[in-house]
Order: sequence, then structure tokens, then C-alpha cells
Amino acid sequence: MDKHYKPHEFAHMLGVTVKTLQRWDASGLLKAYRAPSNRRYYTHQQYLEYQGVSAPTDDRYSVIYARVSHRAQKDDLVNQVQFLRTFANARGWVIDRVIEDVGSGLNYRRKHWNALLADALDGKVARIVVAHKDRFIRFGFDWFADLLKSRGVDLVVVHNETLSPQEELVQDLVSILHVFSSRIDGLRKYTTQIAEDPDVKSVSD
Repeated sequence: MDKHYKPHEFAHMLGVTVKTLQRWDASGLLKAYRAPSNRRYYTHQQYLEYQGVSAPTDDRYSVIYARVSHRAQKDDLVNQVQFLRTFANARGWVIDRVIEDVGSGLNYRRKHWNALLADALDGKVARIVVAHKDRFIRFGFDWFADLLKSRGVDLVVVHNETLSPQEELVQDLVSILHVFSSRIDGLRKYTTQIAEDPDVKSVSD
């Protein structure tokens, strides 16, 4: 079923004002639908057409995406998948694929995650189900969610806190500190090498 949006929601998605939508409706440029109560609404198909995106095909697949940071958390990965399958089954959703990833939520180069994004942006994915926002990506989730929404992908977050251990956040923050400390250390070594370079010294002299 095509998702419906209220005028203020649709205006925000298009980056225009509600008054602009009203003018487009009156002129026939972008006609609003009318509910039995005579309230105006818009559909996701209209949004896709406005963005110039082809309508998604009926053979798109639904996927469970589960992730842990380390291979030692294999049991948590199994628990994520089992919980999400139960969640999907309870809602009558058919899950076509299960993607399991091992890697930090800060890593934007996860092979399976990138392949899933590529399929989603190519119109091949209908729904992605994750246990928690940080299972999908640690930072920038809302940006990715909006991008997927613009392609007609339903990104469902179950918010199961037990499947998102707080310790992992600490590990990711430690990883950030390690990366920056390594860069600072490398910069110091580079500065020392420049200072000791005889060619540089001769020029400065």
C-alpha cells in the first residue's frame, strides 16, 4: 500500500511550503488526493515521480540486517536474527534475505552493508529490518534513513536495547580515539623528518 503524507509532511520532503503545494494543487501541477473527510494528502508515488525516480518493481526483496563489532559476539548476532525473524513473522512480513555483518558501526566500508545500500538505491529493496539504529550505522542514521525513504525503502528499527550492548559504543569511541592518536603520532613523525631533512635546512638557512 502506498504511504500517505499530510500536506506539511509532503511540503517538508519536497523542500517547499504548504502554500506552494496549494498553488500546485489548484493549478493542476501536482494534484492532492482527498480523503473522505476532504482532507488533502499525498502519496509516496507522487514523491518518487517528483524526484524523477522510477516506480519500484514488485520483485523487490525484504531483508534482515544484523551486525556485531567482533566475531566474539557471534551469539549476539544469532540472537539478533532470531528476534528480527520473530518480529517480521508477527507482522506477516516475508523476509527474503538475511544479511549478517561483522564490523564496527563506524566502518562505512562494510562489504555486505555497501552491497545492501547499492541494491536499495537501485530499487531492488523494499524493506530493511534492524534491531537498533546503531546496528545499521553508528552515526548519520537519519541521513541514510531519509535517503532510503526517497527510494521507497522502508527502514524499520525495532529498538531492542538488549541487542545493542552499551559496551560496543565504548569500543567504537575507543576506536575513534585510536585513529586520531595514530594520525597525531604520524604527523609528529612527519614534522620531525621534515625538520631533520638537510635540503629543508639548507633552504631555511
